[in-house]
Amino acid sequence: MTSRIQLALNVRDVESATRFYADLFGVPPAKQRSGYANFVVADPPLKLVLFENPGAGGSLNHLGVEVESTDDVRAATDRFSAVGLPHRTTEVDTCCHAVQDKVWVDAPDVPLGAWEFYTVLADAPATGEASTGTCCDTSGDEDSCCTDRDPVA
Repeated sequence: MTSRIQLALNVRDVESATRFYADLFGVPPAKQRSGYANFVVADPPLKLVLFENPGAGGSLNHLGVEVESTDDVRAATDRFSAVGLPHRTTEVDTCCHAVQDKVWVDAPDVPLGAWEFYTVLADAPATGEASTGTCCDTSGDEDSCCTDRDPVA
């Protein structure tokens, strides 16, 4: 696997959006849960994530880069440290129906005020919470997740 950009979108109806994006990119969803779907698109390299979030303030939920391994997350963290970019790391975090290691790097003018660099360690069970950790919250507030945020359009 090479890294790929992650684009997380808020959608009004995840089922109809899933059908549209499956047709658009010519691939089925890689994962579907209640109110959630994601696609792994080979060309262009993209991880498309859909959150059913009809009351969101905009369609863009958050931005990220999916990398192959925890070593890649650590390399990104080291790079951010070397150039003085503020960042926060989370290890073995259950977020977006997967167990992940990640680093959030502060960025201007983007939803959540940061980009997420992450690797998926394991799938999370289909039942239960979508998040048990910091998930898409860059502030450290553990009660927040991507669908609880008011993203910027």
